[in-house]
Amino acid sequence: MSFKVNSNVTWVGKVDWELRKFHGEELSAHRGSTYNSYLVRGPEKTVLIDSVWGPFAKEFLQNLKKEIDLNKIDYIVANHGETDHSGALPELLREIPGTPVYCSHAGVKSLKGQYHEEWNFIPVKTGDKIDLGGGKELVFVEAKMLHWPDSMFCYLTGDHILFPNDAFGQHYATEYMFNDLVDQTELYAEAIKYYANILTPFSPLVTAKIKEVVGMNLPVEMICPSHGVIWRDDPLQIVNKYLEWADSYQENQVTIIYDTMWDGTRKTAEAIALGLKEENPELNIKLYNAARSDVNDIITEIFKSKAIIIGSPTINKGILHSISSLMEMAKGLKFKQKKAAAFGCYGWSGESVGVVNQLLEEAGFELISKEGLKVLWNPDQEAVEAAKTLGREVGKAVK
Repeated sequence: MSFKVNSNVTWVGKVDWELRKFHGEELSAHRGSTYNSYLVRGPEKTVLIDSVWGPFAKEFLQNLKKEIDLNKIDYIVANHGETDHSGALPELLREIPGTPVYCSHAGVKSLKGQYHEEWNFIPVKTGDKIDLGGGKELVFVEAKMLHWPDSMFCYLTGDHILFPNDAFGQHYATEYMFNDLVDQTELYAEAIKYYANILTPFSPLVTAKIKEVVGMNLPVEMICPSHGVIWRDDPLQIVNKYLEWADSYQENQVTIIYDTMWDGTRKTAEAIALGLKEENPELNIKLYNAARSDVNDIITEIFKSKAIIIGSPTINKGILHSISSLMEMAKGLKFKQKKAAAFGCYGWSGESVGVVNQLLEEAGFELISKEGLKVLWNPDQEAVEAAKTLGREVGKAVK
């Protein structure tokens, strides 16, 4: 499959309908993904921007050969060395050895480290260009830590197309490939999930890089990321969303996340939700059993929340592993300006609330209740009322 993005740019990537896990087993991809590769034909020179994931390398080359004689590709641009974008380069460069590979200085290290090949690397920095003839240029913009040290964007003058690699993308398989053609609810859900789970810790860099690119006064008529749809209808809408998401994003939401052994912690969570609703009826309140829910979906809800309330029963003087692994992820993502509280049931020792409180503070959350809520055995009516009181306390704190 290939299709015309415009008269000069052709999409030559791969739609992966079967993908369900990404970054090993770290990230869920309920709607699959795409690996977007672009063939740019200038008046005099032709450039291939990125490739596809390694398992699809042979298929990629077969399809690319239907589109162009490989020897007519003058340059290859590797905006990012991660293997979902560079995985077909070894196969491709065996066919056209010596073809210049343009990447950032860190990209040279990344590609050499992964493939152990001495390709014809041309390291570039912000402002460097490839002349495609007829006044058309490909301009490079470094984008360190968005989301790897080697990441960069490139911009096609004349056509006014930004190729930002992993920025502005989504894990979203589709045959439509343009933002105005797909289901907008699905698109938004995948875009915010992608940001929440991958780019959140780099939010200050996102804001700075967007302001830098905007400051270059480059007109943008299309944004062609390396995953998901191409933004052609009001393409800057996703840029504006990124600026919003990067600014300690919150919706009017509180998310209660728990794991439970014999339903006591679940019942406590539901009582907390009642208290939240009593105090703050306009709140969007969501409950998730961490052991039975997709962790990346939960992370997305944390990203959207003003506060989270985390519950676990005590086990072996600690907490259940679904909660500990969730908190480890949250710590790495460095959420900003979010509040939290802890709760949990216990039978004899009761350490879980203290453990969760410590994990919340280490992850940067502001504790609403230093004590949290400890419930002995299964919650009785007195414990249910205490849980509702905690809910009301959190509801007040987020008004």
